[in-house]
Amino acid sequence: MAKSSKSHKPRQVPTRKQILDFIEKSDQPAGKREIAKAFKLRGSDKIALKALLKDMADEGLIDSTPGRAFHKIGGIPKVTVLKIVEIDGNEAVGIPERWEADNVPAPRLRIKERGRRAALAVGDRILARTEERGQGHIAFMMKKIAQSSDMLMGIIEKDERDRFWLKPVDRKHRRSTAISDLGEAEFGNLVLAEPVGRGTQIKARVKEILGDPFAPKSFSLIAIHKYEIPREFPADVLDEAENVAKLKLSAEDREDLTHLPIVAIDPADARDHDDAIWAASDDDPDNVDGFQAIVAIADVSFYVRSGSKLDKEAYKRGNSVYFPDRVVPMLPEALSTDVCSLKQDVDRAALACHLKIDAKGKVISSRFTRAIVRLAGNIAYEDAQAAIDGELNYPMKTVALEQLWACWKLLAKARDSREPLNLDLPEKRVVLDEKGRIAEIAVRERLDAHRLVEDYMIAANVAAAKMLETKKSPLIYRVHEMPSREKLVALKDYLKSFDVNFALGQVIKPSVFNRLIEQVGEAEILPLVMEQILRSQTQAYYGHTNMGHFGLALGSYAHFTSPIRRYADLIVHRALVSACKLEQPKPKNKDIPPQSGLSEDMAARLEPISEKISQLERRAMMAERETVDRYISAHLSDHVGQVLKCRITGVQNFGFFATVEELGGDGLVPVRTLGIERFDYDEQKQQLEGVDSGVTYNIGQKLDLRLVEANAATGSLLFELAEGANHMPTGQQPYRRGKGKPHRKGKRGRPANIRHHGR
Repeated sequence: MAKSSKSHKPRQVPTRKQILDFIEKSDQPAGKREIAKAFKLRGSDKIALKALLKDMADEGLIDSTPGRAFHKIGGIPKVTVLKIVEIDGNEAVGIPERWEADNVPAPRLRIKERGRRAALAVGDRILARTEERGQGHIAFMMKKIAQSSDMLMGIIEKDERDRFWLKPVDRKHRRSTAISDLGEAEFGNLVLAEPVGRGTQIKARVKEILGDPFAPKSFSLIAIHKYEIPREFPADVLDEAENVAKLKLSAEDREDLTHLPIVAIDPADARDHDDAIWAASDDDPDNVDGFQAIVAIADVSFYVRSGSKLDKEAYKRGNSVYFPDRVVPMLPEALSTDVCSLKQDVDRAALACHLKIDAKGKVISSRFTRAIVRLAGNIAYEDAQAAIDGELNYPMKTVALEQLWACWKLLAKARDSREPLNLDLPEKRVVLDEKGRIAEIAVRERLDAHRLVEDYMIAANVAAAKMLETKKSPLIYRVHEMPSREKLVALKDYLKSFDVNFALGQVIKPSVFNRLIEQVGEAEILPLVMEQILRSQTQAYYGHTNMGHFGLALGSYAHFTSPIRRYADLIVHRALVSACKLEQPKPKNKDIPPQSGLSEDMAARLEPISEKISQLERRAMMAERETVDRYISAHLSDHVGQVLKCRITGVQNFGFFATVEELGGDGLVPVRTLGIERFDYDEQKQQLEGVDSGVTYNIGQKLDLRLVEANAATGSLLFELAEGANHMPTGQQPYRRGKGKPHRKGKRGRPANIRHHGR
């Protein structure tokens, strides 16, 4: 006989006010379970409570943390994740990592640590219990949690047993991670997850939903999260930007250049304008056939001062990052695209580099002033070129352009005489349609207008470096060292296969590489040789010690011309302000630091600053490159199964990498798919060779490949030979480098494996 059950007597679901009061007064996290227990709700009452809580969230009355505890909108959860933003003496200060209240800045909480101090640093993430004290809150640290660099990013997948897994979007990680807490995420979502557990038992707990991984806007978002590129500006930084944007320009304290037809020549889609130029024949009798020129650069140091919140945020970012669909700027838009950006018919603050150029194109003198400029035009490269070629009528400004071109021809003559490295490799750009998808991969046309702007900028950068050296001022150099002997030996071996001789005993200058390029007569081989010469070069970096710039064949070089988007240039500006005594009167607003020059503290820290911004530059380059790879993979996803014309870009013992001609995007051809014979890998020659067939695969080789896979989330491509996997090539075969067609020898039939030579 079944036991009789007590009838459930419905209780009244609490009101909105009762729930808000309970959440506010609770001394522990208040989730749905705690609310139901407090009001003694059961069964259908809990269902009604769940609906009420959802309504309250939709109405903006409450919000929930990832742990499902509720708090009032604009309030702070009892237990939450804080990010350390400042170390004040012996006390850390943090802000809630997740803050949803509109128009209310994230609160700053002082962290109380029990026992021995946990050596918290700016950027650390902690789980903390918060408590209201007076008009604010304090936080008691519970534990340190995973840094965002330890967070896992991936796509939610589900197996045949309905278990959820996190598939990584980083091509370096191949294994999926079991998900222990899905939260509100769903199958197919792109998410950030926190690793929990240890060793082989690590699982993923979803912390943030990022959206659709295959939406075009997600491709840059993946890179932003992967490389921890700060995307949002803190409220106090935005406030300071609005504040300094109101600084008035004084004609008494600046040189007035508003009467000169200074122009900015930029890409048609440029979002900020750092630089503008002007030139005219010099009327100095001692400089016959020479020119005067001015390179006017946005005076960012006037607005972004040492030690300010803007300065600290700019240093944290290091540079602007440019993606096909967006820019993550170094400075807030109130400065980067408005007040600091040099625009037509608007008075702007500039740091002006005045150059005197002789008839041979040599800069014979330079000086720097703080100025007010009013641009005569913002001109696209293509329009400037068309105007100077007579294909476009550019009223009033054509005369200015003619003078710029005349002066540039002298600068170009001087450039040619010093023979910098001349690698004319095509640069590709991603063109998007109105839906954010790839419309085309276009090769940037190389115009004289591009070379003109480059040569004026180089002249100003050299002048800035030499001026600061003359003043014995500390500065950050742009350094490009000569290639290492190891890379030169590898280049020698590569060139030998094309019957191009490269002697290692000579003094290595950029002109040596230029002669090598001239020796290569075959047009088909020329891009391969230039690309290999590029691979032999060292990576440029920022340094406080002068090591010269090998590629440009310059003894002293600094970055001066892009302070809106590069922190290194901002430091050079500050150094010039101090060294040339260009400091402006103190602002009346006491909230704005008085000094716009280089502080003693910053001058003493140029070595670590140089290292930091060099690292941030490399981070930006990797993020930009990976994002383009994702766009290309998405673009090629409709071509899976098709045979495409490709070129080998790298060879390893596990296979070779190839890029689609005229498009880009590197993909792998695994060695296991090349045939059943054994392949020898020669590390020195960067070559795979079939032991029986003699077929070789080398860098630069062109061949048709079938696209097997295009993964937009990771940006990776997978190819196989046009004949398919595990088949030896037939018909037109890959050639042996430098020896024409391949020579076949012996019979196939050995098991596939690799022998590795040259390690």
